[in-house]
Amino acid sequence: MDFNKIEQGIILIVDDTPTNLEVLFNLLEDANFKVLVAEDGESAVEMAEYASPDLILLDILMPGIDGFETCRRLKNSSSTQEIPIIFLTALADKIDKVKGLNIGAVDYITKPLEHEEVLARVNIHLHLRNLTKKLTEQNERLELEIFERKQAEQKIRQQAALLDITKDAIFVRDLDNQIQFWNKGAERLYGWMTQEVLGKNANQVLYPKETLAKLENIQKSVAEFGSWQGELYQITKQGEEIIVDSRWTLVHDEQGQIKSILIVNSDITEKKQLEAQFLRAQRMESLGTLASGIAHDINNALTPIMMSIQLLERKILDEKSQQWLSIMETNIKRAAELVKQVLWFSRKVQDKFTTLQVKDLILETEKMIKQTFPKNIKIDINISKQQLWHISGDPTQLHQVMMNLCINARDAMPNGGTLQISARNFWVDSQYARMNIDAKVGSYVLISVADTGRGISKEIIERIFEPFFTTKEVGQGTGLGLSTVLGIIKSHGGFVNVVSEIAKGTEFQVCLPVTQEIIKESIEDTFECYQELPIGNGELILVVDDEYTIREITRISLEKNAYKVLVASDGIEAIALYTKHQQQISVVLMDMMMPSMDGPTTIQVLKKINPEVKIIGVSGLASYQEKIKVFGNNIKTFLAKPYTSSDLLNNVQKVLNSK
Repeated sequence: MDFNKIEQGIILIVDDTPTNLEVLFNLLEDANFKVLVAEDGESAVEMAEYASPDLILLDILMPGIDGFETCRRLKNSSSTQEIPIIFLTALADKIDKVKGLNIGAVDYITKPLEHEEVLARVNIHLHLRNLTKKLTEQNERLELEIFERKQAEQKIRQQAALLDITKDAIFVRDLDNQIQFWNKGAERLYGWMTQEVLGKNANQVLYPKETLAKLENIQKSVAEFGSWQGELYQITKQGEEIIVDSRWTLVHDEQGQIKSILIVNSDITEKKQLEAQFLRAQRMESLGTLASGIAHDINNALTPIMMSIQLLERKILDEKSQQWLSIMETNIKRAAELVKQVLWFSRKVQDKFTTLQVKDLILETEKMIKQTFPKNIKIDINISKQQLWHISGDPTQLHQVMMNLCINARDAMPNGGTLQISARNFWVDSQYARMNIDAKVGSYVLISVADTGRGISKEIIERIFEPFFTTKEVGQGTGLGLSTVLGIIKSHGGFVNVVSEIAKGTEFQVCLPVTQEIIKESIEDTFECYQELPIGNGELILVVDDEYTIREITRISLEKNAYKVLVASDGIEAIALYTKHQQQISVVLMDMMMPSMDGPTTIQVLKKINPEVKIIGVSGLASYQEKIKVFGNNIKTFLAKPYTSSDLLNNVQKVLNSK
């Protein structure tokens, strides 16, 4: 033990003589101590309680309360009683020295003071004080550990008393996998009676052969960390396969040696089946949302082209031109049919983990999003040239993760940008694992989905994985996408990191541990053969659509067939025109999806102006055909984009003739 080493600490000097204070202050400060001073006993007690010094140098002879009384008060206070006190005295009487030691002082220094003696005694007692603190802390930690161990043992004893009344299957296996205990819950779950399984190998009784390799890894994890929890496939006495949520805990004997493994299994077979249905339903919801948005934009583009072709067919009559127009019409029909196709995954994938190659998962995702995402979003796939490690997982669930992340990236880039999907092998070391609560030391495959979109603010990023939390408008999302992603990745033993910067983009990093059909809807032909188009009689039609080309081609088609036309680019303009020309307007042709004020809102206002207003609903989304039924008899018919001149004119005549 090195007592010559200078200890660091705070020292309080108590002396009523300014000269003594100054000498001691300079001496100790030069030795790099932090120094406090007090000139009487009362102020010394107050300062000690407030500043909590590591050592007090206390003069005995002082006015008011002397050093002995000051020491007595310090030792009677719980906040200062552990501070060591060294008396400074000019007295040589041994009785006074013994008195000081009896009331709690640890030493005394006789005046006149020797500088080297002062420093030596101060250093020794500070060193002893620090050693005492360390021993106290160690004792407290040891007491806490003993308490926690006793609590754990008591908990196990309490659990043992309840083993036979719980619904969970609970059994104990020794280190050779032989079953030592089997409760009533295990009898009910597996069908094996206690006398049938005691002493038998648990691996042979409960697990299919393909699970045995995983059991070896579980046992290693239990031996290293003391416990393990996860999902396992098991078989009953009748050969039925079940899924359990399994918790493994090491049991020690009184000497602290590993004795056995306590296993508690909960049957989650039905729960997993319901989860599989939910995931499939949500997958279809995501695809439906994606398809609807694209269909709307494409149908808006096809409508004016189709109507223009029909106008040209009546104006340009030479054979060659008619042939070209026919080719154009045929290809527009093909485009319309493609829009109406809905991607559907008909593969019936069971909820079992299989060995997967991440590259295949990414390439399948790439194929889908390239077919469905807007063209202003560049898709960049960057897969490491290094051979990617294999993972164990459910392909349906992991595909749902990729689609959710890609759709979020798409929504973050309404004006276009770059969506990058990359993958690489990734090793998690102990330092990284300490910084990430869900990470464990080991090998992972890291999948990154990054966009160049709006980014996520710090206020929101902490909540993005909460169920039902969403920043999207009502009807644009359930708020379950990212919470589902997190749940799936955690169920695979992985974790998710998010890196985001406002206006620069967001990257989701999915880390997965190493191992371990298109159905076409029946399509009705939207396009009709050329026929004699119904002619108007000068009726005034109000055409409302935010797409300029659709407004113009619709106006031209109507005017060429003896109608008068007013056009509006949004709901606000439509209301103004209708208010001014209400008596003359016979029919309103209303697009459902518009900025500023959409179709449904505009219709509600028009109904207040004129409860008898006749309206034709128009949309590129077939789903609006059901939604507009809530407006009752005012919506006389629905016109789906892309529509032809024949569709337009026939529907106008139908509405004009309706009551």
